[in-house]
Amino acid sequence: MRAAGTHRAADADTPSLLRVQGALSGFFTIGVIVATGALLAHFRVLGDLHRALLNRLAFLVASPALLFSLVVQADLAHLFSHTLTVSLIAIGAAAVAYLVASRALFGRFNAATVIGTLCASYTNAGNLGLPIAAAIMGDMTWMAPIMLVQIGLLQPLALAVLDTRTARRSGEPLAWHSYLTLPLRNPITTAVLLAVVVKLTGVSVPALVQKPIEMVGAIAVPAMLLAFGISLRLDPLAIRGSHAPLVWLVQVIKVVLMPLAAWVLGSFAFGLNGSELLAVTVIAALPAAQNIYVIASRYEVGESLARDSIFISTMLSVPTITLIAGLLGAG
Repeated sequence: MRAAGTHRAADADTPSLLRVQGALSGFFTIGVIVATGALLAHFRVLGDLHRALLNRLAFLVASPALLFSLVVQADLAHLFSHTLTVSLIAIGAAAVAYLVASRALFGRFNAATVIGTLCASYTNAGNLGLPIAAAIMGDMTWMAPIMLVQIGLLQPLALAVLDTRTARRSGEPLAWHSYLTLPLRNPITTAVLLAVVVKLTGVSVPALVQKPIEMVGAIAVPAMLLAFGISLRLDPLAIRGSHAPLVWLVQVIKVVLMPLAAWVLGSFAFGLNGSELLAVTVIAALPAAQNIYVIASRYEVGESLARDSIFISTMLSVPTITLIAGLLGAG
């Protein structure tokens, strides 16, 4: 009887153990590519020009292709689920918390505030979230709804603000109707919206078209991570400079407040449990997304804040997500 009971207990612990192993595996994969970029920069194989090229390629070409290919294959029914509602509220709470805290503690709103807000609320649902979702939840489609919202709503709002700033600095103020079309001028947003239209209309993308799009999209994640690794090697060491307090503010909100808010909302306000509660908590605990650094580089604002926030939140998210997988994974 004791042996049988021990066997059943071990079987019960297996899902949690597998999810913990999957989380660590996902982080290891990301770390290897970032380290490769840093090593290539250290040995002067790649430099600033290559980093700029990788960022430009990822932003203008590869990321739109990747997101189009993912969204046209995703189940849009998830857009109306309680899990997405919880994730949206957690994102809003994190963004508001950063805006209020940065204003109260540092007394300023500027272009870098946009980057800081993204770092505090924009989760890495793509290049880290997808492998983590596959490893912990066993289903990458958990990330599709949050990617749609972030790319289709949160990022366009941030890009509109940054585009407006750029236009004003160049002495070419935008007409009022231009503000409405700013998101559509961004290739990433345009690709996502086009994919949504394809899904809603039921149009089938021919394999001759889909295959090359997927191949180009496959460049996005390695390009972002390599550029990030190059930046870690070539730029000043992390958490040094006037932006350091803002970086730590981001960590408190992104690594602690956002997943805690998602868990509390999911458990007590929406009655989620099992895989749904695990999913919303893990999504919220994901670190700041690498493409925030691409955006910061593109607009030449808050680059150190973005780079250091992404790096530190990624490091801190390893024990956080591992703990979440262990505690909630058994359900």
